[in-house]
Amino acid sequence: QVQLVESGGGLVQAGGSLRLSCAASGRTFSSYAMGWFRQAPGKEREFVAAISWSGGSTYYADSVKGRFTISRDNAKNTVYLQMNSLKPEDTAVYYCNAGPPRATYEYDYWGQGTQVTVSS
Repeated sequence: QVQLVESGGGLVQAGGSLRLSCAASGRTFSSYAMGWFRQAPGKEREFVAAISWSGGSTYYADSVKGRFTISRDNAKNTVYLQMNSLKPEDTAVYYCNAGPPRATYEYDYWGQGTQVTVSS
């Protein structure tokens, strides 16, 4: 079992930056792939980024490529999402997830989410 707790969300102006963190508990963290999804009001949840268990492979949605960076620190059981050049359309609740790798990036375990609001 893995428990995930996101933090770092908030209100930021367009063009600004935020770094989200996701702290995981559980002994299998370092063997799991990790990812970030987001869900805006009235929209379906969408994939943002994912990272392999070793951190050697990363994957991004086209909408965030070049602006967001996913990373992980297995010693701290934490995955990060550095978000730069934020746009109002990035406003959403951001969720991290973890689990055995899947092509859809929709892993088994999910956090409760953290709100990110980007003002224009």
